[in-house]
Amino acid sequence: MLLRLIRHYGRPYLPLVFAVVVLQLIATIAALYLPSLNAQIIDEGVARGDTDYIWSTGGVMLTVSFVQVAAAIAGVYFGSKAAMAMGRDLRRGIFHKVTGFSAREVGQFGAPSLITRGTNDVQQVQMLVLMGLNFMVMAPIMCVGGIIMAVREDLQLSWLVWVSVPLLFVVVGLLVWKLMPLFRTMQEKIDGINGVLREQITGIRVVRAFVREPYEAKRFEKANRELTDVSLSVGNLFVLMFPSIGMILHLATAAVLWFGGLRVDAGDIQVGALTAFLQYLLQILMAVMMGTFMAMMIPRASVCAERIGEVLDVEPSVHEPTKPEAAREPAGVVEFRNVTFAYPGAEVPVLRDVSFTARPGQTTAIIGSTGAGKSTLISMLPRLFDAGSGDVLIDGVPVTRMARTDITDRVALVPQRPYLFSGTVAHNLRFGNPDATDAELWEALRVAQGDGFVRAKDHGLESVVSQGGTNVSGGQRQRLCIARALVAQPKVYLFDDSFSALDVATDARLRAALKGTTKDATVIIVAQRVATIIEADQILVMEHGQIVARGTHEQLLESSETYQEIVNSQTAVEEVA
Repeated sequence: MLLRLIRHYGRPYLPLVFAVVVLQLIATIAALYLPSLNAQIIDEGVARGDTDYIWSTGGVMLTVSFVQVAAAIAGVYFGSKAAMAMGRDLRRGIFHKVTGFSAREVGQFGAPSLITRGTNDVQQVQMLVLMGLNFMVMAPIMCVGGIIMAVREDLQLSWLVWVSVPLLFVVVGLLVWKLMPLFRTMQEKIDGINGVLREQITGIRVVRAFVREPYEAKRFEKANRELTDVSLSVGNLFVLMFPSIGMILHLATAAVLWFGGLRVDAGDIQVGALTAFLQYLLQILMAVMMGTFMAMMIPRASVCAERIGEVLDVEPSVHEPTKPEAAREPAGVVEFRNVTFAYPGAEVPVLRDVSFTARPGQTTAIIGSTGAGKSTLISMLPRLFDAGSGDVLIDGVPVTRMARTDITDRVALVPQRPYLFSGTVAHNLRFGNPDATDAELWEALRVAQGDGFVRAKDHGLESVVSQGGTNVSGGQRQRLCIARALVAQPKVYLFDDSFSALDVATDARLRAALKGTTKDATVIIVAQRVATIIEADQILVMEHGQIVARGTHEQLLESSETYQEIVNSQTAVEEVA
């Protein structure tokens, strides 16, 4: 998976990669040439007292060093540019994939895991590519070139190369083998701590309301400790690595000086050649060490790549049709035909054989107990879910055959949990209609009973809204979301229990104002309060995923026991209050 990701997302940057290879090759050749020049200065210049030779060869060394530095800097620049661009494209790919997920796929992975995969996991792959272009290109060239140059200086001492290099590979291989499962566990623990943090921050009001700070602190402490323990295990192996490599380097140096000194004493090799051999051996071992450093990154990057691949390889349950079917002139007729739906792994369907029609100029209300399937039902119109069987149609065309843009042009949803984005009030209201004028925004706010508190703010429409709308009350958040739907001017309005945070008086004023704005549109309301839907043209009573009764308020009071129970329970509560 790691190679597949690098190959796919790195293909556009092959010219940059080629430039890195050429530049690193130049820099490495220059680095390999320097010890040989140094040996010549010692043997031909210093030993013979030839100052001119020292100056001339030293000038060549200076030039070669300059070429090495320039090539290395350019190589790092182009390598960084390629790696950062590849990481950007990979993040974009994950983002576009996730935005195509239905609620089912988002729930399958979980928001914390998707955030980790799109940020931390991508960063690990990106850093591997960056370090790979900077080191992995240079390391094999340096290693092979160093061996050739070392053998060229003294064949008799080359056995030291064949002993020290394999020894390094064995040590590194054992450590990498131990690190692979630890890195996988580490990413899972990062998911876990992100999940706990996200849950605690989002639900901080509930935590404080029930004085559960000590319990939540223990939850975080447990997740934090688990991540720390895994990180310490990884750190313990890293602690072993560098002393092991350093020991091999020092032993190799000592061996070269010992056996090389004997050969110098015997007259078989000159001091300069021995110095060059030692430098080449150190270059070889440093190249292996750089490869080792890269090898330490590969296991974690491989695990991250697998996690990224899991997201990219998921086939969304909601597909954009290859040849979208054009609906007739938008009128807003909604029809459900024998719709059945079950969540993955559920024992029974949440919806069973649901059929009804909602027409323009009418209000269709859906009521029922918690878990009856009301929210799931209306989530099928904007294709947050697709029906397992049956059809959901808008203006005579199944939504599965319509382009998503056609659906969103016709349908506006105010969700059960209203959500606002960071920005301004105007920015949020224009979410469904970027070209809306300020006058249209104020009109939508007036209908949604939100113009009063927005005008009371110092900056009006330009007032800042925090992420999630946390700097406004629940009722204000609901009214802004209703206004956002009104600004879009769709043909179908879906209100999923969108008036629950409003007091009875505000609810009544809002519904009265809505009549004029939505008189030519189809309105579908999911509600818990009977008072909210009492004037609806059609009320659907749901129980256990089925429509058990339908009609007006008066008709259902006479014919439906379930509806009567709902009305009586709410009347009793109001009388007690």
